[in-house]
Amino acid sequence: MKPLPPDPVSGATERQLLQSVVSVARYVYGAAASSVFMVSPDTGELVFAAVAGEGEQGLVGKRFEPGTGIAGWVAASGQPLITDNVADSDRFAHDAAASTGYVPTSILAAPLIADGECIGVIEVLDRHVRPTNDPSRELDDIELLGLLATQAALSLALLRRGERTVDAAPRLGELVARLSDHAVMDSSDPLAAALLGISLELLDRRAQLAPNSG
Repeated sequence: MKPLPPDPVSGATERQLLQSVVSVARYVYGAAASSVFMVSPDTGELVFAAVAGEGEQGLVGKRFEPGTGIAGWVAASGQPLITDNVADSDRFAHDAAASTGYVPTSILAAPLIADGECIGVIEVLDRHVRPTNDPSRELDDIELLGLLATQAALSLALLRRGERTVDAAPRLGELVARLSDHAVMDSSDPLAAALLGISLELLDRRAQLAPNSG
């Protein structure tokens, strides 16, 4: 039996999910830009799947060699990374960044892990850093992005399998609370509120397709 072709509805939902995730990440961190790279299962290349903010025009679909830059390191290691001065990091690929039309000063990145494998990387570029005396703030930034990445990866995996589950409900609830507590945006900003609502609705839904019994 031939495998079924990709479902266009599922593909459109995946794109919408990723776009909402990067849009919310950008607003939550007050960042210049946010993006998601997916790891090509065939070549290992890093492929821009969604972009919000600086340099976003025409980037979706752009590819980089495996291991390129900070996203490449995160994909290979499966570990998050925060770099507040990319000029001091030997993992930063300046030429690759320049080719996107925007060279950041700082990058916060986390892997999207599904079924024990890194399927992508979410990055936040030049996030807004509020003055604080709390030395754990940087770790909080990393933890929150990791939580968002985990939920996004789970949602993608379930969409691709056409499954539904409630197993991630506690984690989603934690994400909602953390987003609300962490957001630097003005809660009266209608665009930010709309983006947050769309993202959480998509994350909560996780899958639009019922399991295929055939």
